[in-house]
Amino acid sequence: MDRDKMLSNPKETIRVIQENGFTFQKRFGQNFLIDDYVIDKIIRASDIGPDSEVLEIGPGIGTLTQHLAENAGRVVAVEIDTKLIPILEKTLQEYDNVEVINGDIMKQDIGAIFEGRSFSIVANLPYYITTPIIMSLLESRVPAETITVMIQKEVADRMQASPGSKDYGALSLAVQYYSEPYLAANVPPNCFIPRPNVGSAVIRLKILKQPPVSVKDEKHMFSLIRAAFNQRRKTLVNAVRNYEGLAYEREEIEDALTKLGYDVRIRGEALDLEGFAKLSDALMIPA
Repeated sequence: MDRDKMLSNPKETIRVIQENGFTFQKRFGQNFLIDDYVIDKIIRASDIGPDSEVLEIGPGIGTLTQHLAENAGRVVAVEIDTKLIPILEKTLQEYDNVEVINGDIMKQDIGAIFEGRSFSIVANLPYYITTPIIMSLLESRVPAETITVMIQKEVADRMQASPGSKDYGALSLAVQYYSEPYLAANVPPNCFIPRPNVGSAVIRLKILKQPPVSVKDEKHMFSLIRAAFNQRRKTLVNAVRNYEGLAYEREEIEDALTKLGYDVRIRGEALDLEGFAKLSDALMIPA
């Protein structure tokens, strides 16, 4: 398609919006991309090609979808807003390799859509539901090779943060347990209609075939992680001891930390993923 006629041209986006009488829904967190350069960054970061199958979440009016269709073999776009479906039928009518599903991504059987084949996820995600969507995809271990998404800059910073930094927390550890994050681009508000109130970023998560650490019980480890950052100013001992669902006495936690070579006054933000895995194993009650 002629680039001037694609939706990444702001004039074309405005024409489609006005022609279809579309109004933005705050409850869906809709901000449409209108920048060719940023979209090219997303495509390059996703590393898709003619043989790739792609899942797009929240295509909107089809701006990113058009570029995905030009570069990938197959695109499945899941859109929750029923009012956008007839618009997508028009804006994507030139592409026979695109399938649009009207539904909630959190309720889709993604594995069934791709019949067990590996695929890539590319999306301009609604900011209000970014973390639940990404964690659902990671924890369910869908056979995705990469997840390349536009998200709030603050969230992207947290995903790739290292121990000891202000952005480091439970999200950092969870994302880095399942994937290898790479910040591909920072994106200013003027690249969207309407403009969001915050900066954005494109981040690629390369899904790991195996977690970077070994742990006896993932669920237990992530309970410890959530406890550690629930009240991050507290020492790890106090945070874990007072956390609902973890029934440990102070002495048990202090003994485990001491055996691992940690100061009993350490805070959770000082431990890396391996540290939490070792602490989790040390606290597990023998069968």
